Amino acid sequence: MAELALVNVEKSFGATPVIRGVDFTVKDGEFVVFVGPSGCGKSTLLRMIAGLETVGAGQILIDGENVAGLPPADRGIAMVFQSYALYPHMNVARNLSFGLENLKMDRAEIDRRVNEAARMLAIESFLKRKPKELSGGQRQRVAIGRAIVRDPKIFLFDEPLSNLDAALRVQTRAEISGLHKRLGATMIYVTHDQIEAMTMADRIVVLNAGRVEQFGSPIELFNHPANRFVAGFIGSPRMNFYPARLIRADGAASSVEVPGFGPLDVAIDAPEFAVGTALELGVRPSHLRIIETRRPGSGELIVTYCESIGTETYVYGTVTGTTGQTIIHLPDHVVYQPGDRIAVAPRLERTHLFDAASGKALMMVADPRERHDQAPARAVAPTQESFPITLDRKRF
Repeated sequence: MAELALVNVEKSFGATPVIRGVDFTVKDGEFVVFVGPSGCGKSTLLRMIAGLETVGAGQILIDGENVAGLPPADRGIAMVFQSYALYPHMNVARNLSFGLENLKMDRAEIDRRVNEAARMLAIESFLKRKPKELSGGQRQRVAIGRAIVRDPKIFLFDEPLSNLDAALRVQTRAEISGLHKRLGATMIYVTHDQIEAMTMADRIVVLNAGRVEQFGSPIELFNHPANRFVAGFIGSPRMNFYPARLIRADGAASSVEVPGFGPLDVAIDAPEFAVGTALELGVRPSHLRIIETRRPGSGELIVTYCESIGTETYVYGTVTGTTGQTIIHLPDHVVYQPGDRIAVAPRLERTHLFDAASGKALMMVADPRERHDQAPARAVAPTQESFPITLDRKRF
C-alpha cells in the first residue's frame, strides 16, 4: 500500500504531446479510475506509472520517492493487462509462482502466497490446469492472482474486463471491488467504460486530450461536473444539451431563454456573466419529466423511437424548436410510437449551465432542500405530474 503523486507529468511521442501537465495525488489504499475517450492518454499515463513508458517531464512519486527513472521491477507495482499475458505452457500454479521464483524467494513463502491468492480468487481447483483449459473470466482471475502474489505497493489494471462478455464483466467487476476492500491496497484502474468507473472508483480522473478535466468522487462528477466535457462524458445515457441565452442575471432569480422550452428560471452564482451571454443548458435524461399538458418552461418532444428493458425505458426524440436528439429515462416499462408528441419539462433544480465559449460550468446557487450528494432519507411515491395518467394507458 502506498500513496501515489503525479507532479506536472508530461509525455510526447515525437512532436505530438499526449500527456500535458498532469497533477494529482492518489491516497494510500484508494481505488482510482482513469476514464476518458479513446486516445485521451489514460493507458499511456498508466504505463508511465508502471515504468513501461518514459516520462518526458515531471515526477512520479510513490510514498514521496521519485520513481520516474527507476525500472518497473524496482517500483513496487504489479500490473494486470487487458490480454491476460499468461504463459500458455505453464499451469496456473506455475503462472502464479514464476515471477517469485525468478526473485529467488523461499519456496515455502512462494507456496504460501500462491495458495493465499488462489483462495482469495476462488481458483484453487484450477491450479493444475493450463490457460487454454480456462474460461476468459478464469484467466483474468489468474492474471489478477499473479499481481497479488507480488504483494505490491500499488496495483495497476489496464482495461482488464474488456475481453469478457457483459454478464462476466459485471461479476468480475464486483470481484475486483471486493478484492480491493479485502486487501486495502492502492489500485489504479484504466477503462473506457464509465459504468465501471462510476461503480468501482473511490475517485475518478477524467482525461481528455492528455489533460485532467476533473478529479473527484463519482457522485461529485455526476452532480457537479466542472465543464461541458465532463458533463457529457459521465452519465449513461448522455446528458441532453440545449443552446441557451442569459436574459436575467440576478442570483437565485436568474433566467435563461432556451429554444423549445422558452424562459426558464434558474439559480446561478455567476456575476461575471452579462445578460445576453451564450450558454448551454444540460439536463440528464432522468431529470426530464413527462407532464400531461404543456405549460411555461416545458417543451414538446416528437418521439423517434423507444427502448424498453422491462424495468426502465429510454425515449428518444427531438424537442420542437431544437435540432439535437433528446433522451428521456423513465423508471418503468412504457411504450411510445414514432411520431407521438409528449410534453416534457426539466427539473430546474437538477439542471446544469455551461458557458458556450469555454465550456466551464456556471456555479449554481445551493438549495438547502436539495442534497444531491447523498441518498434520500426515504422513498417518495411518484406523483401524477411525474408519471401522468397518459402513460398508464401505454403500459403493459
